[in-house]
Amino acid sequence: MLKVERASVYFAARDGRTVHALDRVSLDIPDQSFVVALGASGCGKSTLLNAIAGFLPLSEGSITLDGRPIVAPGADRGVVFQKDTLLPWKSVLDNVALGLKFAGVGRSERRDRSQALLQLVGLADFSNAMPFELSGGMRQRVGIARALATDPDILLMDEPFGALDSLTREQMQELLVSVWDRTGKRIFFITHSIEEALFLGTQVIVMSPRPGRIVARFDLDFVKRFAKNRDAREIKASPEFANLREEIRAIVHSSEDFRSAAE
Repeated sequence: MLKVERASVYFAARDGRTVHALDRVSLDIPDQSFVVALGASGCGKSTLLNAIAGFLPLSEGSITLDGRPIVAPGADRGVVFQKDTLLPWKSVLDNVALGLKFAGVGRSERRDRSQALLQLVGLADFSNAMPFELSGGMRQRVGIARALATDPDILLMDEPFGALDSLTREQMQELLVSVWDRTGKRIFFITHSIEEALFLGTQVIVMSPRPGRIVARFDLDFVKRFAKNRDAREIKASPEFANLREEIRAIVHSSEDFRSAAE
């Protein structure tokens, strides 16, 4: 279990003000779950992810992974960002193998494990390609493979499909479900898209504008249905999906209206 308990984050802005970014957030992420955080810009989603990754210290509260306090980055957490961070001078295979190299894994084993992960994300034929030869969606596939290479306990994904066109985004969502279903990894995923959140999450948390708080939680099974029947159109066209989309949209908009009134 990854446990976030009453996590708060304050930081100093350039103008000297103290910004209250995250306020007493508590969240459990069990093994094999797919938790999606949704909310408007500035609601603390990325702050929460960065704290789980160990990039950002908490001001109050705690985060533990299987009982171990998180105080710094570690190989037990793989991270995929919105903009791919591939090394342009290294091949696709070498980019995937980078974490394994840092971990001291031998060349032959690095190659075998990285090739298997490229097969998982549908890029087995591109192991010798350079990043500039790939499309945006393909580069994100490499990023997912690289994040999985060290066999992390959780995959943290900060709007990884936000810069992609709508068709590629849908394809990447379906690919990610396949990866999640086949690997059994728990995932914490951030998005601005309500439809993406509903389609992917076993649990969706809706966060309020700053200071970020969890204002609603939804336990869902759309992602499990898709993993079983592979029919995304049927799921997204269902009345249940549409009704939940409108319910969550109302919550997000009411939170934004509350912030505007307060300002």
